[in-house]
Amino acid sequence: MKSNSPKVTVQILSFNEEQHIARAIKSVRSFASQIVVIDSFSTDRTVEVATELGALVLQNKWLNNYAHQFNWGLQNSPIEGCWVLRLDADEYITPELAEEIKEKISSLPKSVNGIYMRRRIHFMGKWMKRGATYPMWVLRLWRHDYGRCENRWMDEHIVLSEGETVRFENDLVDDNLNDLTWWTNKHNHYATREAADLLNHKYHFMAVDQRDKDDREQAMFKRWLKENIYSKIPLFVRPLLYFIYRYIFRLGFLEGWRGLQWNFLQGLWYRFLVDAKLYEAEEKIKHADEKKQAAYDLVVKQWGLKLPSEGEK
Repeated sequence: MKSNSPKVTVQILSFNEEQHIARAIKSVRSFASQIVVIDSFSTDRTVEVATELGALVLQNKWLNNYAHQFNWGLQNSPIEGCWVLRLDADEYITPELAEEIKEKISSLPKSVNGIYMRRRIHFMGKWMKRGATYPMWVLRLWRHDYGRCENRWMDEHIVLSEGETVRFENDLVDDNLNDLTWWTNKHNHYATREAADLLNHKYHFMAVDQRDKDDREQAMFKRWLKENIYSKIPLFVRPLLYFIYRYIFRLGFLEGWRGLQWNFLQGLWYRFLVDAKLYEAEEKIKHADEKKQAAYDLVVKQWGLKLPSEGEK
Protein backbone atom coordinates (compact mmCIF):
# COMPACT_ATOMS: atom_id res chain seq x y z
CA MET A 1 0.00 0.00 0.00
CA LYS A 2 1.06 3.61 -0.42
CA SER A 3 2.83 5.00 2.62
CA ASN A 4 0.03 7.49 3.26
CA SER A 5 -2.74 4.92 2.85
CA PRO A 6 -4.69 3.72 5.90
CA LYS A 7 -3.46 0.43 7.30
CA VAL A 8 -5.63 -2.63 6.72
CA THR A 9 -5.62 -5.69 9.00
CA VAL A 10 -6.96 -8.88 7.45
CA GLN A 11 -8.42 -11.47 9.83
CA ILE A 12 -8.83 -15.08 8.67
CA LEU A 13 -10.34 -17.99 10.61
CA SER A 14 -8.82 -21.40 9.98
CA PHE A 15 -9.01 -25.06 10.88
CA ASN A 16 -7.09 -27.56 8.73
CA GLU A 17 -6.98 -25.16 5.78
CA GLU A 18 -3.59 -26.20 4.43
CA GLN A 19 -4.76 -26.25 0.82
CA HIS A 20 -6.47 -22.83 1.03
CA ILE A 21 -4.55 -20.64 3.44
CA ALA A 22 -1.64 -19.67 1.18
CA ARG A 23 -4.03 -18.59 -1.60
CA ALA A 24 -6.02 -16.42 0.82
CA ILE A 25 -2.94 -14.76 2.32
CA LYS A 26 -1.25 -14.10 -1.02
CA SER A 27 -4.42 -12.47 -2.39
CA VAL A 28 -4.31 -9.69 0.24
CA ARG A 29 -0.58 -9.05 0.61
CA SER A 30 -0.59 -6.16 -1.88
CA PHE A 31 -2.76 -4.00 0.41
CA ALA A 32 -2.70 -5.60 3.87
CA SER A 33 -0.36 -4.13 6.46
CA GLN A 34 -1.12 -7.03 8.82
CA ILE A 35 -2.60 -10.52 8.40
CA VAL A 36 -3.95 -12.30 11.49
CA VAL A 37 -5.00 -15.94 11.35
CA ILE A 38 -7.27 -17.14 14.17
CA ASP A 39 -6.69 -20.88 14.15
CA SER A 40 -8.77 -23.53 15.93
CA PHE A 41 -5.77 -25.80 16.65
CA SER A 42 -5.29 -27.23 13.17
CA THR A 43 -3.65 -30.64 12.90
CA ASP A 44 -2.27 -30.13 9.37
CA ARG A 45 0.27 -27.55 8.11
CA THR A 46 -2.08 -24.55 8.26
CA VAL A 47 -0.20 -22.77 11.05
CA GLU A 48 3.19 -23.51 9.51
CA VAL A 49 2.19 -22.23 6.08
CA ALA A 50 0.53 -19.09 7.47
CA THR A 51 3.56 -18.29 9.62
CA GLU A 52 5.96 -18.81 6.71
CA LEU A 53 3.93 -16.30 4.69
CA GLY A 54 4.24 -13.67 7.40
CA ALA A 55 0.86 -13.96 9.13
CA LEU A 56 0.42 -13.60 12.86
CA VAL A 57 -1.25 -16.80 14.10
CA LEU A 58 -3.33 -16.91 17.29
CA GLN A 59 -5.09 -20.06 18.44
CA ASN A 60 -8.43 -20.36 20.20
CA LYS A 61 -10.72 -23.32 20.81
CA TRP A 62 -13.68 -23.55 18.40
CA LEU A 63 -17.05 -23.44 20.17
CA ASN A 64 -19.29 -24.41 17.24
CA ASN A 65 -19.96 -20.77 16.54
CA TYR A 66 -18.35 -18.58 13.90
CA ALA A 67 -19.45 -15.30 15.51
CA HIS A 68 -17.80 -16.13 18.83
CA GLN A 69 -14.52 -17.13 17.17
CA PHE A 70 -14.37 -14.07 14.94
CA ASN A 71 -15.26 -11.62 17.71
CA TRP A 72 -12.69 -13.30 19.94
CA GLY A 73 -10.13 -12.48 17.28
CA LEU A 74 -11.23 -8.85 17.13
CA GLN A 75 -10.94 -8.55 20.90
CA ASN A 76 -7.65 -10.42 21.36
CA SER A 77 -5.59 -9.60 18.27
CA PRO A 78 -3.07 -6.75 18.39
CA ILE A 79 -4.82 -5.11 15.44
CA GLU A 80 -2.65 -2.43 13.83
CA GLY A 81 -4.92 -1.35 11.00
CA CYS A 82 -7.56 1.34 11.18
CA TRP A 83 -9.53 -0.87 8.74
CA VAL A 84 -10.30 -4.60 9.20
CA LEU A 85 -11.09 -7.07 6.43
CA ARG A 86 -12.85 -10.36 7.15
CA LEU A 87 -11.82 -13.22 4.86
CA ASP A 88 -12.63 -16.92 5.14
CA ALA A 89 -9.72 -19.27 4.55
CA ASP A 90 -11.32 -20.73 1.41
CA GLU A 91 -11.90 -17.27 -0.07
CA TYR A 92 -9.56 -14.94 -1.89
CA ILE A 93 -9.53 -11.35 -3.11
CA THR A 94 -9.36 -10.84 -6.86
CA PRO A 95 -6.47 -8.69 -8.15
CA GLU A 96 -9.06 -6.17 -9.36
CA LEU A 97 -10.56 -5.81 -5.88
CA ALA A 98 -7.11 -5.57 -4.31
CA GLU A 99 -6.31 -2.65 -6.64
CA GLU A 100 -9.65 -1.02 -5.90
CA ILE A 101 -9.01 -1.20 -2.15
CA LYS A 102 -5.56 0.35 -2.57
CA GLU A 103 -6.86 3.14 -4.81
CA LYS A 104 -10.07 4.10 -3.01
CA ILE A 105 -9.72 3.46 0.71
CA SER A 106 -7.63 6.56 1.46
CA SER A 107 -10.15 8.88 -0.20
CA LEU A 108 -13.26 7.70 1.62
CA PRO A 109 -15.00 10.33 3.76
CA LYS A 110 -14.83 9.91 7.53
CA SER A 111 -18.58 9.27 7.60
CA VAL A 112 -18.03 5.93 5.80
CA ASN A 113 -17.29 3.08 8.21
CA GLY A 114 -18.11 0.04 6.08
CA ILE A 115 -17.47 -1.27 2.57
CA TYR A 116 -19.60 -3.81 0.73
CA MET A 117 -18.12 -5.98 -2.00
CA ARG A 118 -19.47 -8.66 -4.31
CA ARG A 119 -18.89 -12.30 -3.43
CA ARG A 120 -18.85 -14.84 -6.22
CA ILE A 121 -19.22 -18.55 -5.48
CA HIS A 122 -17.38 -21.32 -7.29
CA PHE A 123 -18.76 -24.86 -7.03
CA MET A 124 -16.52 -27.75 -8.02
CA GLY A 125 -14.36 -25.36 -10.03
CA LYS A 126 -17.14 -23.48 -11.84
CA TRP A 127 -18.33 -19.93 -11.15
CA MET A 128 -22.08 -19.98 -10.42
CA LYS A 129 -23.04 -16.75 -12.19
CA ARG A 130 -26.76 -17.53 -12.40
CA GLY A 131 -29.37 -19.06 -10.11
CA ALA A 132 -29.76 -16.10 -7.71
CA THR A 133 -26.21 -16.61 -6.49
CA TYR A 134 -24.36 -13.64 -7.98
CA PRO A 135 -23.79 -10.90 -7.13
CA MET A 136 -23.98 -11.42 -3.37
CA TRP A 137 -23.16 -8.15 -1.61
CA VAL A 138 -21.34 -8.63 1.71
CA LEU A 139 -19.88 -6.16 4.21
CA ARG A 140 -16.31 -7.35 4.67
CA LEU A 141 -14.21 -4.21 5.21
CA TRP A 142 -14.86 -1.74 8.02
CA ARG A 143 -13.18 0.75 10.28
CA HIS A 144 -11.73 -0.91 13.35
CA ASP A 145 -13.90 -0.58 16.49
CA TYR A 146 -17.04 0.08 14.42
CA GLY A 147 -17.85 -3.49 13.37
CA ARG A 148 -18.39 -6.92 14.86
CA CYS A 149 -19.89 -10.25 13.84
CA GLU A 150 -23.55 -10.56 14.80
CA ASN A 151 -24.75 -13.11 17.34
CA ARG A 152 -26.23 -16.00 15.29
CA TRP A 153 -25.52 -19.63 14.45
CA MET A 154 -25.89 -19.20 10.66
CA ASP A 155 -25.69 -16.43 8.08
CA GLU A 156 -23.92 -14.18 10.52
CA HIS A 157 -22.78 -10.87 9.07
CA ILE A 158 -20.66 -7.95 10.11
CA VAL A 159 -22.77 -5.19 11.67
CA LEU A 160 -21.68 -1.60 12.19
CA SER A 161 -22.29 0.36 15.36
CA GLU A 162 -22.62 3.56 13.33
CA GLY A 163 -21.64 5.19 10.07
CA GLU A 164 -22.38 4.98 6.37
CA THR A 165 -21.42 2.28 3.86
CA VAL A 166 -20.28 2.27 0.24
CA ARG A 167 -19.95 -0.43 -2.42
CA PHE A 168 -16.78 -1.42 -4.21
CA GLU A 169 -17.28 -2.87 -7.66
CA ASN A 170 -14.95 -5.86 -7.76
CA ASP A 171 -15.19 -9.35 -6.32
CA LEU A 172 -13.99 -11.62 -3.59
CA VAL A 173 -14.24 -15.30 -4.48
CA ASP A 174 -15.55 -18.23 -2.41
CA ASP A 175 -13.84 -21.25 -3.97
CA ASN A 176 -13.52 -24.30 -1.72
CA LEU A 177 -11.25 -27.00 -3.14
CA ASN A 178 -12.48 -29.91 -1.02
CA ASP A 179 -14.47 -32.78 -2.53
CA LEU A 180 -18.23 -33.35 -2.55
CA THR A 181 -18.16 -35.66 0.49
CA TRP A 182 -16.61 -32.85 2.52
CA TRP A 183 -19.17 -30.39 1.11
CA THR A 184 -22.19 -32.53 2.04
CA ASN A 185 -20.83 -33.20 5.54
CA LYS A 186 -20.30 -29.47 6.04
CA HIS A 187 -23.82 -28.66 4.87
CA ASN A 188 -25.27 -31.29 7.17
CA HIS A 189 -23.76 -29.33 10.07
CA TYR A 190 -24.98 -26.08 8.53
CA ALA A 191 -28.49 -27.52 8.34
CA THR A 192 -28.47 -28.22 12.08
CA ARG A 193 -27.36 -24.67 12.84
CA GLU A 194 -29.90 -23.13 10.48
CA ALA A 195 -32.67 -25.26 11.98
CA ALA A 196 -31.57 -23.96 15.39
CA ASP A 197 -31.86 -20.36 14.16
CA LEU A 198 -35.35 -21.04 12.79
CA LEU A 199 -36.45 -22.70 16.04
CA ASN A 200 -35.19 -19.68 17.92
CA HIS A 201 -37.08 -17.38 15.57
CA LYS A 202 -40.25 -19.23 16.59
CA TYR A 203 -39.67 -19.86 20.31
CA HIS A 204 -37.30 -16.98 21.24
CA PHE A 205 -35.12 -18.90 23.68
CA MET A 206 -32.00 -16.90 22.79
CA ALA A 207 -31.48 -13.19 22.28
CA VAL A 208 -30.15 -12.36 18.83
CA ASP A 209 -28.79 -9.19 17.29
CA GLN A 210 -31.37 -7.13 15.47
CA ARG A 211 -30.26 -5.44 12.26
CA ASP A 212 -31.22 -1.83 11.73
CA LYS A 213 -34.69 -1.68 10.13
CA ASP A 214 -33.38 0.97 7.74
CA ASP A 215 -30.71 -1.45 6.47
CA ARG A 216 -31.69 -2.08 2.86
CA GLU A 217 -28.67 -4.15 1.92
CA GLN A 218 -29.05 -7.56 0.34
CA ALA A 219 -28.26 -9.63 3.44
CA MET A 220 -30.94 -7.90 5.50
CA PHE A 221 -33.52 -8.25 2.74
CA LYS A 222 -32.80 -11.96 2.27
CA ARG A 223 -33.10 -12.57 6.00
CA TRP A 224 -36.42 -10.71 6.05
CA LEU A 225 -37.67 -12.92 3.20
CA LYS A 226 -36.53 -16.06 5.00
CA GLU A 227 -38.09 -15.16 8.34
CA ASN A 228 -41.31 -13.54 7.11
CA ILE A 229 -42.13 -15.23 3.79
CA TYR A 230 -40.18 -18.48 3.37
CA SER A 231 -40.80 -19.61 6.96
CA LYS A 232 -44.57 -19.28 6.45
CA ILE A 233 -44.62 -21.76 3.53
CA PRO A 234 -45.26 -25.41 4.56
CA LEU A 235 -42.29 -27.61 5.34
CA PHE A 236 -40.96 -29.63 2.38
CA VAL A 237 -42.96 -27.53 -0.10
CA ARG A 238 -40.73 -24.48 0.22
CA PRO A 239 -37.45 -26.20 -0.79
CA LEU A 240 -39.06 -27.39 -4.01
CA LEU A 241 -40.42 -23.92 -4.78
CA TYR A 242 -37.03 -22.39 -4.00
CA PHE A 243 -35.26 -24.84 -6.32
CA ILE A 244 -37.68 -24.08 -9.15
CA TYR A 245 -37.19 -20.34 -8.62
CA ARG A 246 -33.40 -20.63 -8.74
CA TYR A 247 -33.00 -23.28 -11.41
CA ILE A 248 -35.74 -22.20 -13.80
CA PHE A 249 -36.70 -18.56 -13.22
CA ARG A 250 -33.21 -17.37 -12.26
CA LEU A 251 -31.62 -19.40 -15.09
CA GLY A 252 -29.52 -21.75 -13.01
CA PHE A 253 -29.94 -24.40 -15.72
CA LEU A 254 -27.68 -22.33 -17.99
CA GLU A 255 -24.71 -23.31 -15.78
CA GLY A 256 -24.78 -26.86 -17.17
CA TRP A 257 -24.21 -30.00 -15.11
CA ARG A 258 -22.37 -28.11 -12.38
CA GLY A 259 -25.33 -25.74 -12.19
CA LEU A 260 -27.73 -28.65 -11.80
CA GLN A 261 -25.62 -30.14 -9.00
CA TRP A 262 -25.22 -26.79 -7.25
CA ASN A 263 -28.87 -25.78 -7.38
CA PHE A 264 -30.13 -29.25 -6.50
CA LEU A 265 -27.74 -29.76 -3.58
CA GLN A 266 -27.62 -26.23 -2.19
CA GLY A 267 -31.08 -25.02 -3.22
CA LEU A 268 -33.15 -28.20 -2.71
CA TRP A 269 -31.33 -30.96 -0.81
CA TYR A 270 -29.86 -28.60 1.80
CA ARG A 271 -33.14 -26.73 2.32
CA PHE A 272 -35.03 -30.04 2.51
CA LEU A 273 -32.56 -31.26 5.15
CA VAL A 274 -33.15 -28.13 7.21
CA ASP A 275 -36.90 -28.78 7.05
CA ALA A 276 -36.42 -32.44 8.01
CA LYS A 277 -34.43 -31.42 11.07
CA LEU A 278 -37.12 -28.87 11.96
CA TYR A 279 -39.85 -31.49 11.58
CA GLU A 280 -37.93 -33.90 13.79
CA ALA A 281 -37.43 -31.18 16.41
CA GLU A 282 -41.09 -30.13 16.41
CA GLU A 283 -42.15 -33.76 16.85
CA LYS A 284 -39.93 -34.02 19.93
CA ILE A 285 -41.17 -30.85 21.60
CA LYS A 286 -44.83 -30.66 20.55
CA HIS A 287 -46.12 -32.30 23.74
CA ALA A 288 -43.88 -30.34 26.10
CA ASP A 289 -45.58 -28.04 28.59
CA GLU A 290 -42.85 -25.43 28.15
CA LYS A 291 -42.02 -25.47 24.47
CA LYS A 292 -39.52 -22.63 24.77
CA GLN A 293 -37.50 -24.59 27.33
CA ALA A 294 -37.89 -27.80 25.32
CA ALA A 295 -36.56 -26.10 22.19
CA TYR A 296 -33.62 -24.71 24.17
CA ASP A 297 -32.82 -28.15 25.64
CA LEU A 298 -32.99 -29.80 22.22
CA VAL A 299 -30.65 -27.30 20.57
CA VAL A 300 -28.12 -27.10 23.40
CA LYS A 301 -28.22 -30.59 24.91
CA GLN A 302 -29.16 -32.85 22.00
CA TRP A 303 -27.69 -30.97 19.07
CA GLY A 304 -24.73 -29.77 21.12
CA LEU A 305 -24.81 -26.17 19.95
CA LYS A 306 -23.51 -23.63 22.40
CA LEU A 307 -25.46 -20.41 22.42
CA PRO A 308 -23.29 -17.57 21.04
CA SER A 309 -23.88 -15.59 24.23
CA GLU A 310 -22.68 -18.56 26.30
CA GLY A 311 -19.31 -18.90 24.60
CA GLU A 312 -16.12 -18.80 26.60
CA LYS A 313 -14.58 -15.38 26.91
